[in-house]
Amino acid sequence: MRFMALQSRCGAQSLTDGMGFEMSVCLRYTRTAHKPERSSAMPSPFSRPPHGQKPPSNPPVNLPPAVLASLAVLFAVFLFQQYVLDFAGRSVLWARFGFVAGRYALPLDQQGLPWLWSPVTYSLLHGSWTHIIFNSIWLAIFGAPVANRIGSLRFAVLWIASAVFSAFFFAALNWGSPEILIGASGVVSAFMGAACRFVFTPRGAFSVHAHINPRLSIIQVAQNKTARAFVLVWLLGNLAVAAGFGLVGVDAGNVAWQAHIGGFLFGFLAFPLFDHRTPRVLRF
Repeated sequence: MRFMALQSRCGAQSLTDGMGFEMSVCLRYTRTAHKPERSSAMPSPFSRPPHGQKPPSNPPVNLPPAVLASLAVLFAVFLFQQYVLDFAGRSVLWARFGFVAGRYALPLDQQGLPWLWSPVTYSLLHGSWTHIIFNSIWLAIFGAPVANRIGSLRFAVLWIASAVFSAFFFAALNWGSPEILIGASGVVSAFMGAACRFVFTPRGAFSVHAHINPRLSIIQVAQNKTARAFVLVWLLGNLAVAAGFGLVGVDAGNVAWQAHIGGFLFGFLAFPLFDHRTPRVLRF
């Protein structure tokens, strides 16, 4: 999501905003001379519990700790900016911690330090409830299998690296622009790209235990009908936004499609560097 700083008639700074969609359980049996008996080591999830015992309860939220922590940080920052800061305070927050491509067209020694941290911190800011809710939904869907596969530490490193790459991909196509880029959409797009490398089975289905699947090469992704269709639909959707076709209730000019595409490409191409299941085989 991006905002354009506009000079009002009275000389005060205001911001125009808009939402950017920046956008197994295994049954083991022992064979005996009598009828097969299920091993007590791994009971069936479909069997009834013994009389008098309560069935095991599933947790209401079954997300990896890394994803839950990320969502907690995003909402904590958003609630702070919405209900603690006023409009002027939010403007300062976005200006200091949002990503501005125009900063890097100027000598870095002639400005403050936001150029140093803003390529990461912009991904923690959001402009509206719709903005953060949509990003959170996609983060939960695609961040969960990635976190389950690579672990919390690599998940955090992938977040930082994809945020930086998305920001400078945006900057490369908007060099010198004073627009303020905020939102986790570039990072979420990177998780989408990374997930495409392993969540789909060879037959094209979305695997329930996706994080233990073998990683697909780029050629194998192209040969997988479901994975290929997902990539094409996602890219065409963002190119449509680039051409000026907005989402429902969203101005296409407020959607940072450049950061989306940059993040997706980074996650898709660089995921083997983070995939510890095959650390010595970087098969791109």
